[in-house]
Order: sequence, then structure tokens, then C-alpha cells
Amino acid sequence: MNVAAVYPPLAPPANMPGYEGMGQGAGGFLPPPMPTQPIAPPQPVPEPEDWKIPSLSEDAARKVFKDYAGSKCCYSEGPAKDGVITQMEPQNTYRYRLETYVESRSTEWAHKPHNGEVADFYTQTAPQPWEVQATPPNLFSNGKEKIRVPYTSTVKDCHDCNGTGSKACDECRGSGYKTCHLCNGSGSNNEGGCIRCDSTGKDKCSDCDARGTKKCETCEGKCRLLTFIQLTVEWTNHVEDHMVEQDCALTKKDLSSVSGKELFKDSHYLVYPLLGFPNPAICEASERLVREHQSKYGQNSRILQQRQTVELIPITRVGYKWKGNSHVYFVYGKEQLVSTDYPATCCCVIL
Repeated sequence: MNVAAVYPPLAPPANMPGYEGMGQGAGGFLPPPMPTQPIAPPQPVPEPEDWKIPSLSEDAARKVFKDYAGSKCCYSEGPAKDGVITQMEPQNTYRYRLETYVESRSTEWAHKPHNGEVADFYTQTAPQPWEVQATPPNLFSNGKEKIRVPYTSTVKDCHDCNGTGSKACDECRGSGYKTCHLCNGSGSNNEGGCIRCDSTGKDKCSDCDARGTKKCETCEGKCRLLTFIQLTVEWTNHVEDHMVEQDCALTKKDLSSVSGKELFKDSHYLVYPLLGFPNPAICEASERLVREHQSKYGQNSRILQQRQTVELIPITRVGYKWKGNSHVYFVYGKEQLVSTDYPATCCCVIL
């Protein structure tokens, strides 16, 4: 037997540190190396000189409400057009956001059809998983890269076809013929002999052109496989928001889709919780989330960068009267989205 075809070994050789678990299959996620960068020192927030959002005018509130109603095929324009605004109340809220951008690495055995590549197993010491060079995307952008680890590849006969390059056709079970569907294998029909199968009761298999075999899909007919350790590198941006409690009917999901006025941004390898923010709930959320993220994502991933921001999201509660009844809608976010239980809708039926 060809020595190069013996693969995978029961356990990696001594010159493959970092891949000790690969003899039993996938190596799984790999603990990251120890961090070399210090945590950034505490960053006090700036003085709140310009932390106010201009109030929404009645004209602007009325316009976005009309635009909202006009965008809905089942909404009457009545409430938006004829409703009389009776009250406008700002309910602006803070949003604290923490982003933790990490890189994780995992290993597994992989193979591909052998196209003449030279097997490099044993020729040099394989680089350890975290030493393999990878090209990350832009910071805080998700991505994935699969890399063949150098000096881990061998060549072996294809396990799926036993090195023949072909397999028996599943459709005809290797015979090259199938039962004729016109005569159900009888060779005849009501008018005499079956014309389609020439009275044989068998039809040529179209899947294998009557050969009885098909090219092996695993090795693509090459008979042999290049087998190697594959390193999967993933970059993931973990994002978590904390909204300061507010009285309006908007949900966290509603507010996650809009932007606000950025009051503070801090980005470092590891950020420090906020200090001295006017709203204590923001400082408490920062303290909790920073601690949780660094503990949770630092175990099986390498933290590349963290970023924390504080935004003031504009929210205006608009009360109005229409046909003698009082109603409410909310205008929120810099995008000025509208949320309301609209009082005049109809059912549209498409015929």
C-alpha cells in the first residue's frame, strides 16, 4: 500500500503542536492567545453642552403623519388630513450600545479532489492555528475565511469510490437499464410489442447513459483526494443595546431600527465602562455589558476591538382629535418614523 495513502493518522505527530485533538476528527473552537494590549483607561464623558434635540414642530408632525398614512394602501387619509393636534410631548430616550468585535478559529479535517498538488505533511512544522495568516474584513464587519493549513496535507485513495473514480449508478443500480415506464417492464402493451423498449421491457438509464456507473462526486473522477487540516476563521460583531426606560408605547425593537443624536463614542481594544454620565442607568448598563462581553467573548474568541456609543433618540408623542375622539401617534428617530394605532383602516380584497 502507498504510505502516503494512510490518512488521517490516529494522532498528529509531535511536530504539529496546536492540533492535538485532530486525530479524533474536528478540533473545534480554539482558545485564543493571551491578550497583549492593555485595557484603555476610564474615559469620562464630555460636558453636556449640546445634548438637546430640537423640538418637533406641528407642521413637521403633521407632514410625517400624512406621509405615513399615504404609504399604507388600506389607510384613509381622514385622520392624518383632518385630525387636529392637541398636544405634543417630547419623550426622548438614551440608548447605550456596546459592540465587541471578535475573531474565532476552529479546525477540522477536509479534503478535495487531488489535482496534482504535492503533499507537504511532515516536510515542515505546521504553523499553530493562531499563527496562520488571515485577512480580516473592515472592523466591526462580519466575515469568514477557510484556509488550508500549510504542512498538513496528504494524498489518499478516495474513500467513496475506493480509488476507482466511479460509482455504481443509483438510478439503475449499476445495470445500465431501468424498467420501461411505457409497458411497466412487460415488453408489450394493448397494441402488441412495446415500441419504446423494443419489447425488451427495459429502457436505457439516462442518468448514466446505460454505462451502469457514474463519475464519483467526491473525487470528481480523480480517484484520489488531497486531505488536510482546514482552519475556519470567523469575524463576528456582537452588538447589544440598552434603552433607558421610557413611558411611551414604543418597543426596544422599534427603536433598534432608528438612529439618534450621537453624544459619546469610545473605541479601543478593550473599553472601560463609562464614568460620570448624567443618567446613572447608562453608567450601570455600561458597567454590566462591558464586564459580560469581555468575559463571554474572550473565552473562545480573540477580542479585536470594542466600541461603545451613547445616543439620544428623539421621540415625540403627538395627541390629536378626529371626529370627536382622541388619538395618539409617535414620531421617533432621526428618520422620523411613525407608530400608531390608526383609527381609519379598511380591508383590501384583491380579486
